[in-house]
Amino acid sequence: METERIILGIDPGTSIMGFGVIQVNGKKMKFKQLNELQLTKYDDHYTKLAYIFDRTIQLIDQFLPDEIAVEAPFYGKNVQSMLKLGRAQGVAMAAGLSRRIPITEYSPRKIKMAITGNGNASKEQVAKMLQQILSFDALPKNLDSTDGLAAAVCHFYNGNKAQTGTNYSSWSAFVKKNQDKIN
Repeated sequence: METERIILGIDPGTSIMGFGVIQVNGKKMKFKQLNELQLTKYDDHYTKLAYIFDRTIQLIDQFLPDEIAVEAPFYGKNVQSMLKLGRAQGVAMAAGLSRRIPITEYSPRKIKMAITGNGNASKEQVAKMLQQILSFDALPKNLDSTDGLAAAVCHFYNGNKAQTGTNYSSWSAFVKKNQDKIN
């Protein structure tokens, strides 16, 4: 008997927080939604954090996810930006934890690798690949929402069977070995 589960993927941010939702039935995934929270209208960082928490709770209540996948912040040149991103991620995670939902964190490189086969892929490449995999119509203006969706899809791929130590010579080699992951 196939078990159905919902995965909420989150790309935390202090200007835009992206999220995506997929429904999983056995080895098949189905696109549910992607969207983003615009946070630039809030001047105060703490107000942004409160909004992230509240909106994440609303998403949990709306979609009832069984699991949450979060993109980990990456270190850039600005330490203050990294701290703010970490707080945004922590608040989104706290919302999930308050509802006892298991959370898994993935590095941006791991997510890109899971979706495109290239850990250095651009946001546009990830978005286009997701569009092909999940068959949704239009790409959003900002790609933060597809980054959230990518976290959910990465979690799906990593949850079915770990692929540690598996190397592929090309994308086509990966596809040949993973037909069960393609519609």
